[in-house]
Amino acid sequence: MYKNMKQISIDDVDLALLERLQSDSSVSNLSLAAAVHISPPTCLRRVKRLREAGLIEREIAVLSTDRLAAVIGHGLEAIVEISLDRQGQEEQEAFEARVAADVAVQQCYRVSPGPDFVLVVQARDMPGYLALAQRLFTSDANVRNVKTFFSLRRAKFQPRLALTDASAA
Repeated sequence: MYKNMKQISIDDVDLALLERLQSDSSVSNLSLAAAVHISPPTCLRRVKRLREAGLIEREIAVLSTDRLAAVIGHGLEAIVEISLDRQGQEEQEAFEARVAADVAVQQCYRVSPGPDFVLVVQARDMPGYLALAQRLFTSDANVRNVKTFFSLRRAKFQPRLALTDASAA
């Protein structure tokens, strides 16, 4: 998964950089350097090192599902539990690869105990979800059980890691 990942040691400045970048990765190098009290060339060099080490996996834009729904139509988000009939490594890897390749699957977790997988999926509407379910679950003879929870409202979505002790703040 991380072929170019090398061992890296990080210090408080690196943690501060990662913390700031989690909040806003579009911030300029100059602003980022000022925020963590280092020079811009040092900042650039450190962020490059963190990327090369694989600590910064990628940088993306987080879209507003509510605002997009008003523009492109209502969206349907679902959390889906999947249990497989055969849980061998080969069967799990095949299912994981198939669902991970589908654009409607936002997140895929192999979990234990309970179901084998938990997915977070997006569909335009209920017919769209039905098509997704047929494509990913019904057509797979190894899928034993599917349990879907439809999101009524997203109370929190925070794709960040806690890098500092929250109790110390």
